Amino acid sequence: MPFASPNALFNLSRLSVWWLRLGIEVERIKPGHPEQNARHERMHPTLTLETTKPAGSTFLQQQARFDDFNNERPDQALAMQYPAERYSPARRVYQGVPDIDYPFHDKTVIVTARGRICRHRKKINLSQVFAGQAAGIKQTDDHIWLVSFLDYDLGYFDDETCRMEPIKNPFGANVLPLSSE
Repeated sequence: MPFASPNALFNLSRLSVWWLRLGIEVERIKPGHPEQNARHERMHPTLTLETTKPAGSTFLQQQARFDDFNNERPDQALAMQYPAERYSPARRVYQGVPDIDYPFHDKTVIVTARGRICRHRKKINLSQVFAGQAAGIKQTDDHIWLVSFLDYDLGYFDDETCRMEPIKNPFGANVLPLSSE
């Protein structure tokens, strides 16, 4: 599979990379198949219509519209309870993202602001979504290195050609079974 663009690696965003750092798994449906996530897709038009048409003129007014929506509209998916009735604050306090350690790799490298790994004055394009993040690299063969982010192997690069080849997408479509509700 040719590597098209350094920013196209697995179609991740900086937000999804942050979620991964927080331990939140990325789940996707197949492109062009909204029926695989029907409840979520159905919620969007209702939420948009009732909370943003027209939008509040300030952030506080907009938040009040969302609060009204969550306190005044029972939800069938919640057994006709109001979303606000089901809300409970998180028990854990947000502590930021944990440090990343790669004990089974040869080296931990920080991805540059341009999305590159620098190795012996050579630049290997990874993706800008990983800018500032620590990645693990491990030599697997002569001049061939595995690149990992957290527990995900992203691909291999050749330290002579400086070309990164992604491997099977660990963040691809993950179709969840339909609910029986």
